[in-house]
Amino acid sequence: MSEQYEQSNLYKLRHTAAHVLAQAVLELYPQAKLGIGPPIADGFYYDFDLGVDENGRSQTFHPDDLPKLEKRMRQIIAEKHPLVYAEVSADEVRQRLADQPYKLELIDELAEKGEQISLYQHDSFVDLCRGPHVADTGKIPADGLKLMSIAGAYWRGDEKRPQLQRIYGTAWPNKKELKAHLAMLEEAKKRDHRLIGRELEIFILDEDIGPGLPLWLPNGNILREELEKLANEMEDKVDYVRVATPHIAKESLYLQSGHLPYYEDEMYPVMERDGSKYYLKPMNCPFHHKIYASKPRSYRDLPLRLSEYGMVYRYEQSGTLMGLLRVRGLQQNDAHIYCAESQIEDEFMGVVDLYRSYFDLFGIEKYVMRLSKHSPDKLGVKYVDNGPMWLKAERIIRETMLKYDVPFVEAEDEAAFYGPKIDVQIERHRAGVLIGDEPARFWRAAPL
Repeated sequence: MSEQYEQSNLYKLRHTAAHVLAQAVLELYPQAKLGIGPPIADGFYYDFDLGVDENGRSQTFHPDDLPKLEKRMRQIIAEKHPLVYAEVSADEVRQRLADQPYKLELIDELAEKGEQISLYQHDSFVDLCRGPHVADTGKIPADGLKLMSIAGAYWRGDEKRPQLQRIYGTAWPNKKELKAHLAMLEEAKKRDHRLIGRELEIFILDEDIGPGLPLWLPNGNILREELEKLANEMEDKVDYVRVATPHIAKESLYLQSGHLPYYEDEMYPVMERDGSKYYLKPMNCPFHHKIYASKPRSYRDLPLRLSEYGMVYRYEQSGTLMGLLRVRGLQQNDAHIYCAESQIEDEFMGVVDLYRSYFDLFGIEKYVMRLSKHSPDKLGVKYVDNGPMWLKAERIIRETMLKYDVPFVEAEDEAAFYGPKIDVQIERHRAGVLIGDEPARFWRAAPL
């Protein structure tokens, strides 16, 4: 999420709407425990644990709760309660939120890091939050607000933690924009690729195969082969050379590359055979590095552009799987470019130009590059511990995009463990239909 969006009035009103939703839920379900409630690309959500009833059964939201909650939210909005900010000590906030275990966990983490702890209060509702918010609840346009759906979500995205219930909502500056957004979602539903995929016999998903592991039918395989043929033709024009690598490799490869310590949670479990440990490959990177290092190379050999349509397997969280948009097995059009530092600018722009060629071909008119950067306080934990090299790499990418007028935003703490990355996010094609099915304005195409 871009820094520009986080400072916008739209972000603030959606953030405040999430707090108003939480107040309404606590009034309907006083025993509810609060998770988190952030703004997202086209709205907001809030996670709740409703606990169990007198018979020990988990309580859940029902579809008819949404109109009740919406009605109460509009009343809270009409009352124009100021949003009051307060910086507090860890002990004070623990006392004020003593009956909220999920908040207490977050407080402990903030205290351990020595970070400032703050609260926002409106009316009787108090939440652990750093903001920003609108000045008062009346700044939320009541006619631009709608609760959309109920879903399950694991606490902190961890399947081993409690499953909470998530209420999604959307909020817009006025009724007209809300209506346009809802109409766009209806158009997207008509083009839901999961339905079209089965109707046109392109792909299926089968529980006996496993979630997130699509089976490509003959019609779909024709599309796959044609896309691979197109990619090969495009890459041949700019001097990529193709390689092929195995689906599995020994543990030592991923330890050497550094992937295993940082990426193990996203990998399928280890297989043991004849005293050796093997993993299904979640990425092609270390294989390509081995090919590059297979013989001595001169600077005259650079740049070397290796490409592969490699099959990879990633154990994505079950709650994130969605048709072909998020899967556990995929054939990835992947490439790695080995070059001198003096060649980085030209090679980077060569990849951007290749993307632009695809955008022109497929009628994609609006896109943005998302520069995902490291977080200095997570060096050695989430990111390779080389601060100067991180800053240098991020600076080179930023300066190159500025020099060539590439549209981009920056995002903290979203890099790959080994370096900054660019996610290419596209909005719509020329027919005005969203690329994808989720209620989000931008769609992630692929990292550079």
